[in-house]
Amino acid sequence: MIEQKATNITWQIGNISTEDRNKLKGHKGAVLWFTGLSASGKSTLAIAVENILFKRGCHTYILDGDNIRHGLNKDLGFSPEDRHENIRRIGEVAHLLADAGLIAITAFISPYISDRCLAREINPKVNFAEIYCNCPLAVCEQRDPRGLYKKARAGEIKEFTGIDAPYESPKNPEVTVFTDRETVKESAGKVIEYLKKTGVIPKTA
Repeated sequence: MIEQKATNITWQIGNISTEDRNKLKGHKGAVLWFTGLSASGKSTLAIAVENILFKRGCHTYILDGDNIRHGLNKDLGFSPEDRHENIRRIGEVAHLLADAGLIAITAFISPYISDRCLAREINPKVNFAEIYCNCPLAVCEQRDPRGLYKKARAGEIKEFTGIDAPYESPKNPEVTVFTDRETVKESAGKVIEYLKKTGVIPKTA
């Protein structure tokens, strides 16, 4: 738990409710938390899901791991402590986006169960869905679009998830996609069906 250092502060509540925002946008705010090994298809699937939602008139925004580390989290590395802070900050940003009525789509390895639980706890009042991009390490290494696994195997990258740092698979994710044997369209369809079933988006476009 992060210590609250600021004192004499008060949470300000506006006049526009969550229900007001949902009505205006035609869908509910939510957080879609994509997790999985590097090269498991998180970003590809997140983009595909966003494209589908956009065509349905939904308001979305993708928070991608590499993009966030170029700005908001550029001061963080890949130690367990920095990974924890990385996820905490993203959880808070995703919460703000979802509270504003957007469907926040995050694509982070987020290797530790405890950190993903923290992200869920940060977002108690919105629809939070953990989406596990299940893909064998061997397949991810074969893909290796940026050569990261090769560098990790050669010792050029330290604390690389799946090689010399652990990945803790989700125990009860809302959605599991098998990106080694499903097409992107099939995997994205499973996410969209979940959003329909839970009432985040209308069942008919």
